[in-house]
Amino acid sequence: MVPATTAQAVPLVEVQVKGDLDAQAAPAVNRLLEEALALRPEQIVVDLADCDTIDAAGILLLLDAHRRAVRDGGAVALRSPSERARRALRLARVDRIMQLLPYAMLEPAPVGQVVR
Repeated sequence: MVPATTAQAVPLVEVQVKGDLDAQAAPAVNRLLEEALALRPEQIVVDLADCDTIDAAGILLLLDAHRRAVRDGGAVALRSPSERARRALRLARVDRIMQLLPYAMLEPAPVGQVVR
C-alpha cells in the first residue's frame, strides 16, 4: 500500500478551451479538468481566449473544478475570457469566487526588461 501524500505535484496546469463551453462541450472539458486535478497542482489556469460563450453547464463545471481544487489546496483561475463570456461569468458572480486573469504574454520578457 502506498501512503497518501498531500504535497502538490506540480505548480501550474493550463487547460485551453476552444469553442463554446456549453452542455455539449462540458463532458470533454470535464475530462481535461479531471486530468488536471489528478496532478494536484497549486493552480489550474483555464484559458478562455478561444471560447466565445459559456452557458450554465460550463459555469457549473468551472465552479466544481475550483471547489475540488480548493479542497486539495489549489485553485482554478480563468484567463482571457471573451467579453461575452466575461459577462456571463459576472452575471453568475463567478468573478467573486475565481480569479479572472488578463491575456498572458506568449513569450516571457527578457530578464531586466519591463513590458507595459
